[in-house]
Amino acid sequence: MKMKKTDIGVVAFMYAVCAFFYVYSFDLSEGSKSYPLFTIALLFGLTTLYLVQMILAAKKYGVESGTDSVFAGFLPKQLILSVVLTLAYVFLVDVLGFFTATTLFMIASFVYLKVPVLHSVIALVSMDLLIYLAFVLFLGVRLPAGILI
Repeated sequence: MKMKKTDIGVVAFMYAVCAFFYVYSFDLSEGSKSYPLFTIALLFGLTTLYLVQMILAAKKYGVESGTDSVFAGFLPKQLILSVVLTLAYVFLVDVLGFFTATTLFMIASFVYLKVPVLHSVIALVSMDLLIYLAFVLFLGVRLPAGILI
């Protein structure tokens, strides 16, 4: 498989995300830094592995543009609806609370993307459970409760 030039932008963006969160992790207390630093290191490592894979593919198979496949099938309507759903989600988190807003956002996304009901239910339950276990129980993070609920 040829390396795509567009993948270079993805790698640069991921390194920028790592740098951004690393800089802001200095504001955390010593006890709070361990999990973010672990996550940043993991993301940095995976991005580096992807970069190595790209370099090896470039040497073995060559390089192609990649822009043709990036925007193939692009529908502006999908982008606009995704932005609207995301903005509604950000607003609803404060009003309805994190779990209620997240559940509604996921249901709306699954319906729009025509995901089968069984897959939607499995993804919804597992994500809510994972977020609850990881953030509420394990890390002790207080998630927004909402005004109405």
